Amino acid sequence: MKSVLITAAMVAAAAGPSFAKTVRISVSRGAGGVPVPCGEDPMNTCHNRWHPYIPAAAQADPGDTVIFETRDAFDNPFNRKSTRATVAAANLNLIHPLTGPLHVRGAKQGDVLAVTMIDVGPGPDNFGYTVAVPGFGFLRDVFTDPAIVHWELGAPAINGTRFATSRDLPGVRLPLHGFAGTIGVELGHDEIENAFTREEELRAKQGFVLPPEPTDAVPASLCGPKGRYRDRCLRTIPPRENGGNTDVKQMVNGTTLLFPCFIDGCGLSIGDVHWAQGDGEVSGTAIEMNAIVTVKVEVRKAQAAAFGNWPRFESNRAGVLKELEPDHFVATMGIPVKPAGVVMAPELWIDVNSNHLLRPLRNESEDVTLAARDALLKMIALLTGPTSPAPSPLTAEQAYLLCSVACDLRISNLVDVPNYVVSNFLQLDVFNRRQDENDH
Repeated sequence: MKSVLITAAMVAAAAGPSFAKTVRISVSRGAGGVPVPCGEDPMNTCHNRWHPYIPAAAQADPGDTVIFETRDAFDNPFNRKSTRATVAAANLNLIHPLTGPLHVRGAKQGDVLAVTMIDVGPGPDNFGYTVAVPGFGFLRDVFTDPAIVHWELGAPAINGTRFATSRDLPGVRLPLHGFAGTIGVELGHDEIENAFTREEELRAKQGFVLPPEPTDAVPASLCGPKGRYRDRCLRTIPPRENGGNTDVKQMVNGTTLLFPCFIDGCGLSIGDVHWAQGDGEVSGTAIEMNAIVTVKVEVRKAQAAAFGNWPRFESNRAGVLKELEPDHFVATMGIPVKPAGVVMAPELWIDVNSNHLLRPLRNESEDVTLAARDALLKMIALLTGPTSPAPSPLTAEQAYLLCSVACDLRISNLVDVPNYVVSNFLQLDVFNRRQDENDH
C-alpha cells in the first residue's frame, strides 16, 4: 500500500511555518492527454463505486493543498469526432470514475472534512461535451434519441474570462464556472446498508433506482463480478449522506464543502467535473470534461453529529456566487399542469402504485417536479419559436441541451396551493454578440 501511495501522490516540499504541502493525485494519460480508462490505470487512483474498503490512493494532512486529476463522467469515451451512435453505445456501468480516495491523516469517524475549492480547469485536451442519453434526463420521455454537443475549451480568455464554444450551437458561448459534479467521502458500513435498504424499498415500488452492478466496477477485486462486496458497492449516480453526485453549480472556487466523516481518514474523491451547468442539469449532463481540481482540506473535529451527518457547503468570501448570476435573462414560469392522459417519466412509479391516479388529471397538487417540467417545456418552446432570443434558429433538441448548461430552474413559491411555481431563467449573456468582445 505504501508504494502505491508514494507513486500516486506527488508531494511537494513543505511550504511556510505550518508545514502545509501540496499533494497531487495523478492519472495516466494516453494520446492527446486523455486519461486512460479508470479500470486500466496502473496508478490505481480511480474507482467508480462507493465502499469503505476501497484502498486510499493518497494521503494528506489537514491544511494541505491537494490537486486531483480527474476523468469525465463517462470515463472519456467521447471526442471531437463522436456521433449520436457513440452516445447510444456509451457504457453507463462506467459512471462515475472518481479520483481518490484521499486519506486525511488525523481525521476520524464523526469529524467533518472541510474541502475548500481553490481552482477548477479543463484537462490538457481542452475538450468538453453535453449529451442526452436515451432513457436518462429530466425529459427522457420527450427526447428519446441520443444527442451530443461538442465543446472547445481552449480558446484564449476574453477580458480575463475563458469561454466554451461549440460548432453544434453556433453563436453560443459559456464562461468557465467550474465545479465538481461529484465530490464526496466514503460511506461507512452502516450508511452503505441504510442507503441500500431504502433504495431497494423504492426499487420494489418501481422507482428509478440503479442497484449495485458488478460489471465494469472498479476496483474489480472488491466490487467486480468476483468481488467480495459486489452486492454492496453502491453506484455513484445518486447523491447520499456522503455528498457524491450532487451537481450543485454553486460549489465553485471560494466555497467550502463540509462532509461528515463515516470512516477514519474520510476518503475524499472527486470526478464528474463541469465547465458550466444550469441549475437542474436537465439533459443529464452539463459541459463535461476531464479536469484538474485544486482543493484545500481541513478537519473540524467531532462536528458530524451536529451536522446531522449530512453535508453542507458555505462561503465567507463576499461575492463568491456573483459571477454565476446573469446580467441579462429571460424567464418562463411553470405550474403543475399537463395534458390529460400524460404522466411524466419521473412520476410513472407513483401513477402505477396509485391505480393510475395521475393519468386523467390536468392539474396536480403541490408538485414542484411537474412545475419544473412545465417551465422547461415553455423555455424550449420559446427558444424554438418566433420570438427566440437565440442568434440562430434552434431545434428542440438543441434547446434542451442548451437549457442543461445555461438555464437555471428556481423554486419561486411553495405556498400557493395547488399551483407551486418554478421559474426557468435563461442566461441571455451566453449568446455571443461580437460587440461585447470589444467593450471595455
